[in-house]
Amino acid sequence: MVEDYSHTGLSLRRHPVAFLRAGLTKNRIRTCAEAMAAPNRRWTEIAGLVLVRQRPGSAKGTMFITLEDETGIANVVVWPKVFEAHRRIILSAGMIAAAGRIQRDGEVVHLIVYRLTDLLAELASIGQRGEAFPLPHGRGDEFHRGAPMSDLRAQVADSPQATPAQTPRPRDIFIPDLRIDAVKVKTRDFR
Repeated sequence: MVEDYSHTGLSLRRHPVAFLRAGLTKNRIRTCAEAMAAPNRRWTEIAGLVLVRQRPGSAKGTMFITLEDETGIANVVVWPKVFEAHRRIILSAGMIAAAGRIQRDGEVVHLIVYRLTDLLAELASIGQRGEAFPLPHGRGDEFHRGAPMSDLRAQVADSPQATPAQTPRPRDIFIPDLRIDAVKVKTRDFR
């Protein structure tokens, strides 16, 4: 998943925040879906990847941030005073936790932020974790169900006439100078 994000900016596997969910839940940080379903004026804290930062000229210094976790997106409103207090986090972090109060007007739901926390270190730690990240297996997965016929690669490698050129080798794509151990999220920033 980390390599997927570093090369393409997306992954078909689990969402990066899903790997951090147990620790976030322990710290009483809710999912975006739970926060957006919460009643009006409820205090809550959410965490997610920063998708979009917007600070339109007509908003008088107010910044709008869209956060995403494994359950969906949340719209976050940062007033100018809070923006000045947390400028570095807002402008540089790829993942943040936002604590504030839910504001609901019909179907439109926002989290009015009072405090922000930079979670970029936690996001970067996904690549160094020793936990097993099992991949989902489909119907055609031969590893779990067994191959329908014998593996031809093993037959070629075991034959006495096999030369090194005939023996299939896995591709080695290790690049020593390339560090692919942190999820890098590209945000869209508008002014």
